[in-house]
Amino acid sequence: MSAPTPAPPTTPTTSDGARSSLEALRTEIAKAVVGQDPAVTGLVVALLCRGHVLLEGVPGVAKTLLVRALAAALDLDTKRVQFTPDLMPSDVTGSLVYDSGTAAFSFQPGPVFTHLLLADEINRTPPKTQSALLEAMEEHQVTVDGTPRPLPDPFLVAATQNPVEYEGTYPLPEAQLDRFLLKLTVPLPSREDEISVLGRHADGFDPRDLRAAGVRPVAGPAELGAARDAVAKTTVSPEITGYVVDICRATRDSPSLALGVSPRGATALLSTARAWAWLTGRDYVTPDDVKALALPTLRHRVHLRPEAEMEGVTADSVITSVLAHVPVPR
Repeated sequence: MSAPTPAPPTTPTTSDGARSSLEALRTEIAKAVVGQDPAVTGLVVALLCRGHVLLEGVPGVAKTLLVRALAAALDLDTKRVQFTPDLMPSDVTGSLVYDSGTAAFSFQPGPVFTHLLLADEINRTPPKTQSALLEAMEEHQVTVDGTPRPLPDPFLVAATQNPVEYEGTYPLPEAQLDRFLLKLTVPLPSREDEISVLGRHADGFDPRDLRAAGVRPVAGPAELGAARDAVAKTTVSPEITGYVVDICRATRDSPSLALGVSPRGATALLSTARAWAWLTGRDYVTPDDVKALALPTLRHRVHLRPEAEMEGVTADSVITSVLAHVPVPR
């Protein structure tokens, strides 16, 4: 009897191959979502940085569809939780269930035990349930009955929320907001993009069936792992580090802000700038990379003074002003 033929060795994913796979995510997502390229880029950056994303926009701008399309384009396990006022923390994290057969309690994992968790309309559930995600997002584990249980790797929370001025919403507390790497705004589409959306629906596009729309998995854990390794090797000069620190310190001195960016925010900005530099094909970070990611990385980490808010000042306008005044390294 002949010996079985050994399986061919698997070829490690290269940095360039990983970059190509992640760039292909945009093409796949564009089959379902029109005109939201900045949000797509932000989601890819969050995957590279092991961070989480908060998507904010009015109802009907495809926030949920965007995350579902990302999930369909990734070879990862995904789950969705629709946040409602009566949702309990155990509905997210899991709980101990009594097994009459063994006369013992066993842990039943909740939907948070997945690679990509879609937390839909997270600001429609009370703070008690919102806080159930804090440990999972920060430490990638869930503690139930004193026992920590690790979450899968990679793990990404993509949460959507409507603007807080809409009825029936609970603003996320600062501690929760700070756990999100990026806050991405999903605007209303342009006239041309809206015409394209209607044209797709007229041709039979069904947002509930992304497979029929042609969305296919183009990246998985191997590509993400190779990409993260490459991002970690991206060079950051002392001048760039100082530039990031100067930007964050300038927000703390802004007269329009009651709360500026913390050191955690500075670390987040450095991480997202490195990821963006690698995605654009460079192995070093430039000041333009920092500027490109400053708004989505910092806008939810500052708190406006009431008088500034009454005058129409926004977090984005303050950060834009800071970027204009902080000296750029040569």
